[in-house]
Amino acid sequence: MSRRDQIKLSAEEIAEFLDQQRVVICATLGPRGWPHLMPLWYIVRAGDIWAWTYAKSQKARNLERDPRATLELEAGEQYQVLRGVMIEARATIHRDIALVADVGAEIYSRYGGGAADNGFTDAVRAQAAKRVALQFSAERIASWDHRKLGGMY
Repeated sequence: MSRRDQIKLSAEEIAEFLDQQRVVICATLGPRGWPHLMPLWYIVRAGDIWAWTYAKSQKARNLERDPRATLELEAGEQYQVLRGVMIEARATIHRDIALVADVGAEIYSRYGGGAADNGFTDAVRAQAAKRVALQFSAERIASWDHRKLGGMY
């Protein structure tokens, strides 16, 4: 078995890892062809990573031009405990305000930003008018968990 196969995460382990992490780094291609990396809060819906951002943000504009994105999540401070997931994804930009508001509410709920009362709902809906929801559908996933090597490198 190759080292790559030894450290690869299973689908269940990837789902658990995504649930545990808080920030995904999203790489898009900027207008000059350089990678543009930004952190995003996110949720997982039916296996896809979803986020929201301002409609006029650089990442949204980049994805309008080219829907390819690479997402990366990682954990661990020392080599023997490093683990992570890299996802090559195709992004879909959603502009429907109700859907954007739903995604925003889920994100705020996940990160402890509010309760689903009328004031919270009104605040999210006001934000949704200026934002888009980003749906990242995986085309290729690479993963690693150095803890699986048991200290043998």
